[in-house]
Amino acid sequence: MEIFSDPVAMRFYRSTKTREQAEEWISWTLHNYRTHGVGLWVAEEKTSGRFLGQCGITPQDTGGVTEMEIGYLFARREWGKGYAAEAALACKEYGFKSLKYKKLVSIINVKNFASIRVAEKAGMKKEKTFLRAGNKMYVYSISNG
Repeated sequence: MEIFSDPVAMRFYRSTKTREQAEEWISWTLHNYRTHGVGLWVAEEKTSGRFLGQCGITPQDTGGVTEMEIGYLFARREWGKGYAAEAALACKEYGFKSLKYKKLVSIINVKNFASIRVAEKAGMKKEKTFLRAGNKMYVYSISNG
């Protein structure tokens, strides 16, 4: 809820989330694990175990096509520390090496410059633009090989 209830952290999402909506998010993640074998993970600080945020791989609609997305969302207190880039790189490596995906994407609001920088640090390039719920979104992608 630290992230989901923070209007600044959630400004590029449709809205903040209530506890009930956060529980739906968890159910969606568990469904992704059952159905696709992937989902979001909690990101923790290694030595203390302190919650930092979440990251992982999930199926997402990229404007009529379902693709596997590297997603990352961190608590505002952790922004600017490199955790999102580290998480995106780890997800990319896991997706390509362990899961053998040929392509991974990140869907990013065109105004979310910090998230765009994270995708670029992970080696992704802007592939296309589409509308989601009235918001202009970029699809950044990277292929394996």
